[in-house]
Amino acid sequence: MSLPLDKRSLTLAELALVADGELFRSKERAILKVQALLATLQAGLREDLAGTTLLLPPGFDPAKAQSVKGERLEQCPYQYLDYPKHFLGDDKFTFRSLCWWGHHLVFAMIVEGGQVKQCKKNFFDRFHQLAGHGLELSLAPTLWEWKRGEGYTLPITHDRKAQLAAVLSGRAWFKIARFVPLDSPALREGHLPELGRDTFRSLLPLLIP
Repeated sequence: MSLPLDKRSLTLAELALVADGELFRSKERAILKVQALLATLQAGLREDLAGTTLLLPPGFDPAKAQSVKGERLEQCPYQYLDYPKHFLGDDKFTFRSLCWWGHHLVFAMIVEGGQVKQCKKNFFDRFHQLAGHGLELSLAPTLWEWKRGEGYTLPITHDRKAQLAAVLSGRAWFKIARFVPLDSPALREGHLPELGRDTFRSLLPLLIP
């Protein structure tokens, strides 16, 4: 990308950033720690999955997982784990644990395709088992939006059943997420795996036949 001449000079703050080698070494250490925490979470979720009967799509493979890191999710680094993970044709069934630097930690259940109808039925039949656990329904027109708040998500609370029903009607997919601030005490104490497993368990009323 070519910049005009008057935009090519680095500011003093930008020069200090480029020169700060320890900043980048610290970043690499943080990346490795998050990767290790996500790997621990995956091992725990594997145990939970083995002990539970779920509404799984045809061809589901419990061994499949994906761990990804990148630099530019709206100009910020990110790391995520998809486990369990199933992307086949129009069917999607995955639990994504996303650490979005500069924003928040997100645990999200993504369902699209053949499992949606029964999961929707479970959502309303077992609504009060799901409500009140810090879960939020995505309002975005895409599964891949990770912002939170007005216009993006709607908290799943006991008093919002009709409102949530209106959002879900006609949708061929949905995403239910839990958001955790990056400065939360639980993260400072290294409890990312426990937070992820707790979120997955809170979603079981949706996923059990």
